Amino acid sequence: MMQVIADLWEKIVVACSTTLTSIIRTFGWNDLLDIVIVSYLIYKLIQIVRETRAAQLVKGIILLLVAAVLAEWLGLKTIQLLLSNIFQWGILALIVIFQPELRRVLEKAGQTKVASFNVFSSQQEDEDLRTKWIHTIDMIGTAAEDLSRTKTGALIVFERKTRLGEQISTGVVVNADVSPELIGNLFFHNSPLHDGAVIIRDARILAASCFLPKPSKEELIARELGARHRAAIGMSENSDALILVVSEETGAISIAENGVLTRNYTKDSLCRYLRRSLISETPEEGKDRKSKFWKVKRK
Repeated sequence: MMQVIADLWEKIVVACSTTLTSIIRTFGWNDLLDIVIVSYLIYKLIQIVRETRAAQLVKGIILLLVAAVLAEWLGLKTIQLLLSNIFQWGILALIVIFQPELRRVLEKAGQTKVASFNVFSSQQEDEDLRTKWIHTIDMIGTAAEDLSRTKTGALIVFERKTRLGEQISTGVVVNADVSPELIGNLFFHNSPLHDGAVIIRDARILAASCFLPKPSKEELIARELGARHRAAIGMSENSDALILVVSEETGAISIAENGVLTRNYTKDSLCRYLRRSLISETPEEGKDRKSKFWKVKRK
């Protein structure tokens, strides 16, 4: 018995060394590039899966793969047939069940710098929009300060590259310039449009009373956070938008971005954050980007 195991081990070692030698001889730069890209994709996939309900599903798939290997090794024909049918139709079932997660992955891919380009905007249009944003952010800072002082709840979405037509269609189109008075009226408790979010596109209020999606893992969010904060986190998970929240209970000013909520902003720190995030930087500003970032983080 020991001799059989030794012979089998020797054959495995010889086969592995032969295969490894063949791979090394034929290995080129394109193979290295291929490995790096696939490794990166697998790494990102693990990151995405780990933060969603798909994590448990992956464990189940691994168990099915192990069962398929064992069934083939032991010659269990019926189990092989059942597992082959599961794998054949399982891909379609996964696409249907995990459509929201797949959609978020594709949206995140579309938000990368590689996919972000604009052929049709001129330099003058960019400069005009930049000027509008500077004025709008100052108005937002004043409005947020007023709302915080009076503990008036507010939810403001700043649209960036991801278009929010789906959310806009649930509200009322306003299409007006931003002013502290208008924002105060929109979120005044007795206002017909106070319940919902205001969406700002290209430095203008486009719509009000808009409904936002729920967060993917609502049960993990702190209990003291209300419906506005949860809606803000959900919207930031589903797009690259920035969402400003003013708490009705405490008057605290918060911002949700990429599924993360940061809190306790002042008027000045809020304006700095919005300028850095919403206004395209000029070459001169790019040199100071790092120092500005840390100033915002310290608040």
